Amino acid sequence: MKNLQIIKMLGISALILAISSCSLDPVIHSEVTNYPIMSLKGSATIFVPLGGTYNDPGINATENGAPIAYTSTGAGKYRNGKTLDLNVADEYVQTYKAVNKDGFSRTIDRKVIVYKNGDLVNSIEGVYLSTTRRNGSLLPASQGSSVDQQYVYVWKNSNGTYGVSDAFGGWYDIGRKIGVTSATRGGTIAGNIPTNTFTFPGNPLTNVYFGGVAAITGLTVAPATKQLTLSCSWDAGPYTFVSTLTQFQP
Repeated sequence: MKNLQIIKMLGISALILAISSCSLDPVIHSEVTNYPIMSLKGSATIFVPLGGTYNDPGINATENGAPIAYTSTGAGKYRNGKTLDLNVADEYVQTYKAVNKDGFSRTIDRKVIVYKNGDLVNSIEGVYLSTTRRNGSLLPASQGSSVDQQYVYVWKNSNGTYGVSDAFGGWYDIGRKIGVTSATRGGTIAGNIPTNTFTFPGNPLTNVYFGGVAAITGLTVAPATKQLTLSCSWDAGPYTFVSTLTQFQP
């Protein structure tokens, strides 16, 4: 009887050992996917005159060394355009997208600036480098740069007034690189350029990122130096921004 029990125990142990020796791990199938490799043809920033022609240089897109197809879309940064519109001055982001055979995608961007530079006698339209002071001080170097920021834009509206891309002169959007929601958009300028007499019918302004109420308080045009001096107050500090905008010639 004892021998029978021993035999039974040995049988059970063998069964347990046999079961445990079987692999219960899932079978892993290893596959390799080759993500799209993308690079821009031409410049990363392209300037196109308002109403002009844009010859898209395109991109190089490959999968495992072989060329693959790609798509392209555009969107306006400051004026909310959903496509790249050569009849609307703005800074556009052109996004190229490629998808590999396994459905994995990558994107790469190009900046397309549709612009018109005025003579600052009859028109203040243009692309500007911005040097901005907040309450009299430049942005600390540890936080970014508020000198010659690229770019602040002024465009002409259909009613003859002018719009500005950022009443803060790019302090947060460009200088601190927070992004477009930190730009104070919607500023409107009306008035007489030769006499430097302006009103600002777009006030009050809001900042989407930070909140608060802002207002453009002054503009001075200096045609000889191709410069605008734009002033804006903001109740969040309170802060006063004074931006020297120097027209940039692409």
